[in-house]
Amino acid sequence: MRIPAPLRSVRLKLLLIALLPMVVLLPLLLGGTMLRWTGKIDDLLIVKVTGDLTIADQYLGRLLENSGERLDALAQSVALRDALGDETTLDTLLAERRDALGLDFLYLADAADAPAGFAPDDWPVIRRALDGRWQSAVDVLTPAQLRALSPDLATRAAIPIVASDADTASGQAVEGRGMIIHSAAPVIRANGGTTALVGGVLLNRNLGFIDTINALVYREGSLPEGSQGTATLFLDDLRISTNVRLFEDVRALGTRVSPEVRAAVLGAGRPWFDRAFVVNDWYISAYEPIEDSRGDRIGMLYVGFLEAPFSRSKIVSVLSLTLIFLGIAALSVPIFLRWAGHIFRPLERMTQTIARVEGGELAARNALGRDDDEIARVAHHLDGLLDQVQARDRELRDWAETLNDRVDARTRDLQAANEKLERTTERLIMSEKLAAVGEITAGVAHEINNPVAVIQGNLDVAREMLGPEAEKVGTEFRLIDDQVYRIGVIVSKLLQFARPAEFSGAANHLVAADVVRDCLLLIRHQVEAAGVALVHDLSPAPPVLIERTELQQVIVNLALNALHAMPGGGRLTIRCGPAPGGTVIEVEDTGTGMDDTTLRRIFDPFFTTKQAQGTGLGLSISQTLIARAGGRITATSTPGEGSRFEIWLPEVPLPKVPLPEAPSPTGPAQA
Repeated sequence: MRIPAPLRSVRLKLLLIALLPMVVLLPLLLGGTMLRWTGKIDDLLIVKVTGDLTIADQYLGRLLENSGERLDALAQSVALRDALGDETTLDTLLAERRDALGLDFLYLADAADAPAGFAPDDWPVIRRALDGRWQSAVDVLTPAQLRALSPDLATRAAIPIVASDADTASGQAVEGRGMIIHSAAPVIRANGGTTALVGGVLLNRNLGFIDTINALVYREGSLPEGSQGTATLFLDDLRISTNVRLFEDVRALGTRVSPEVRAAVLGAGRPWFDRAFVVNDWYISAYEPIEDSRGDRIGMLYVGFLEAPFSRSKIVSVLSLTLIFLGIAALSVPIFLRWAGHIFRPLERMTQTIARVEGGELAARNALGRDDDEIARVAHHLDGLLDQVQARDRELRDWAETLNDRVDARTRDLQAANEKLERTTERLIMSEKLAAVGEITAGVAHEINNPVAVIQGNLDVAREMLGPEAEKVGTEFRLIDDQVYRIGVIVSKLLQFARPAEFSGAANHLVAADVVRDCLLLIRHQVEAAGVALVHDLSPAPPVLIERTELQQVIVNLALNALHAMPGGGRLTIRCGPAPGGTVIEVEDTGTGMDDTTLRRIFDPFFTTKQAQGTGLGLSISQTLIARAGGRITATSTPGEGSRFEIWLPEVPLPKVPLPEAPSPTGPAQA
């Protein structure tokens, strides 16, 4: 029986085959089920690693609490209270308790041998303890701060950096900083004063700490056979404590996290719950940022387990389902092949032709007869496409040869440019060194110019007043002597910079109002010459700790700057009085003022608005002197209305033995 022409249509036959449940519905059902199942497995793995990170985070938090509580218990102990009066007993007790508590350092914040670089104002943990409450946090110390605590800490903290293709560092070979558990607790002295007991543990190379986290999170039997749980502590993106292996018995200390994780966790501050490449394999990973006591992101905590066993399990399951489907199809498909055989034969011919082309035989063609069905037309179109592919292949080979020649030429150019860049970098390093020497020299010149200017001004006054009434200038001559002494102090500081072991200096307890009165005499001549009205308000204020000449230099510099800002006259107001936690000194003028752009740069070295009249170092040095005394200097200004500078210095109790006070004349309330 002859089959009607409509039934011989390839489109009809393909439609009938596509509607067969065995070919369409079952693969879709199996595929959807497998996709949903693998997705659920992935979600469960993420949920597990999220819970693992929660456990690790809780352990770290509990470790911080235990450190603070144990330190607070020691701070409140009778043994410590009894040892406070005896330095030898105190040192022995602290050494014993440091070893007993497993700490790497333990000291009193106000002890004579307290380490340098650990001023309470610089560390929120210590400030909180001085306020009467213990605190424990994770902080990062520089190599110099580690050496101040103990030379052994700096050596233990140093971790060689393992370079890699994904390395995001700037080329340094060793990470010298140390991450510590930083704890402090208040100690009440017998006189009622409060100090801080400070201690901590170095986390760099602290393998016991990280192995404990790993043992808590990944107990035996918590992962399938073949998987492996890992935990890591990062300083920035560098592994400083980990049980991830670089080789069989070598931990991956000094390796870095992947750039994607670094950008998400350290850059954006978001936890990471996803697969990630860890050293040399893929892990189901969880990362969270670690913040220090100041709220800055300083590192990461990581837990994770190998992905490969789970991937193998999914692959085995998918293959099993696939084999089952193929077994069913093997029983069903032959029933349809005999009926659709004349469809498959041309398709097989085209498949063979494509395979020969893929094998490199670009001249292979279908060469079917001139049939008029759809498959034959497709075969003829395929032959035409293969002709075009063969022509394009010849063109691409020619272009590839040309491109290789150009790449070789560009590579040689880049190598030459790289050599020039290295030579330029060497010159830049030498220029930076010379710039530093220039800045120091300019600073010394500026330090000497101010006292010389004061000496010259008072000499002018002395010349005007000499004669039969020479007795009236006795104060000015005394001030000249003070300024000559000041020059000697500056030279002494220069020698101290060159040979610090042979010189030493000590700051002075003083009352700021007395220094301001001296400064009023120093600038009186300049004020009168500028035609400026001087107003001062000096109220009793707490004592401060700063060298007298340094505070005098800052006030004189601010006053002279104010006079320069009032070339047509005006009013200069100087106030001194108490402020919360210390003493405040204000210098205010009614001069030309400054815009926002200038105001933001006034404390930058070498920045000046006086062109050839100044070096641009006055305010920069003033800020350095005030900051060194623990204070701050701020400025506000309105263009056309004037500027106001405010100096705040912290209150420091006077020592038991009173220091001699330099006599300071008092001037009128307004000049």
